[in-house]
Amino acid sequence: MDRFIIEGNRELSGTISVSGAKNAILPVMAACLLAPGKSVLRNVPNLIDLKTMSHLLRVLGARVEYENGMMSIDSRDVCFFEAPYELVSKMRASIYVLGPLLARLGEARVSFPGGCAIGTRPVDLHLKAMEALGADITIEHGYIHARAEKLTGAPIHFEKSSVGATINAIMAAVLASGTTQIFNAAMEPEVDSTVEMLNKMGARIQGCGSTTLTIEGVEQLFPVEMEMISDRIEAGTFLIAGALSTKPVTVENCLPGHLDALLEKLRAAGCELEVAERSITVIPPEVIKPVNILTLPYPGFPTDLQAQFTVLMSLAEGVSFIEDTIFPDRFMHVAELNRLQADIRMERNVATVKGVKQLSGAEVMATDLRASAALVLAGLVAKGSTIVSRIYHIDRGYDRIEEKLNAIGARITRENA
Repeated sequence: MDRFIIEGNRELSGTISVSGAKNAILPVMAACLLAPGKSVLRNVPNLIDLKTMSHLLRVLGARVEYENGMMSIDSRDVCFFEAPYELVSKMRASIYVLGPLLARLGEARVSFPGGCAIGTRPVDLHLKAMEALGADITIEHGYIHARAEKLTGAPIHFEKSSVGATINAIMAAVLASGTTQIFNAAMEPEVDSTVEMLNKMGARIQGCGSTTLTIEGVEQLFPVEMEMISDRIEAGTFLIAGALSTKPVTVENCLPGHLDALLEKLRAAGCELEVAERSITVIPPEVIKPVNILTLPYPGFPTDLQAQFTVLMSLAEGVSFIEDTIFPDRFMHVAELNRLQADIRMERNVATVKGVKQLSGAEVMATDLRASAALVLAGLVAKGSTIVSRIYHIDRGYDRIEEKLNAIGARITRENA
């Protein structure tokens, strides 16, 4: 099993580039099932999660090829409607095939999903959306079995904002007869990206960027080519790495408009930012100021950057409070950061972070994707060496993170333990 050995206290400076957005590409891959023929996606990174989704699409009958950042998906021969446990259990995003299979084949049998162990993430909103469109849902032997001869447009009211449920509902509704309205829809850029792709394929979706989406069902969709948006979470991770350094770091190939909540908090922490159309330069502060964080649905502060920002606050001059309202149990990185001599106390879903002058290298273990990124950031600034094990988590969502960070001054070695 691979691990990282990180030499700490190294100065980062220079330019680092962001890859395509995993969380935008996964639903778009599933959307390709709706349009028989060959679709092409560009700016696609080489990630474990995307390989898992590719394997799942092949099981369903699609042909998937990947080379040099370009992925082609030919869904002409898709005819199998079951997403098996051995694949779906590896990655929660596998649930995205539910809506497209139901819309195209009239039936879907999908195992309950897995993925990062960051607390309960039920799929009830997905199922209620399918039922609202006329699907008959049964749960049997750990599988969701959905059937509908023809989906029919209907109003869908989400009790809470959910990116996954919003996207699944959209993908099911685009081929339904009549009009569907989705209320309290998620507004994340990954939703907008999926809507853009579907509209290019011939769907009729209005309200992009708002909490209310209107979908006029169409008879068929057509394959297209599309450039994937850059990964706002990877960009945010690198910006926080820059804030932890002593010299400016420029993050390029990013979309600053997707990062407003983080940029506001970085400025509050004392960073200076130079924002261009496709890049952001972070000039780190001499003294990191404490900043309170409350994670919220977009455009609020993203839960996927909570662990990384906790690292920054662990070195602030003062006390900060970090609360996660999206995934209240998403604090497994805290125990590992405390092994590095951070001073963090947990009470329910609120972390009280008392800044220390220096972190100290130690052996730590990654528990999920974003926690692993946080431990890498902590290792970069800790005194001595830090060993991060179970880094298969980080390979799910960051393409060659050690190579990118090493190019701006880090010293991270990957080795097989």
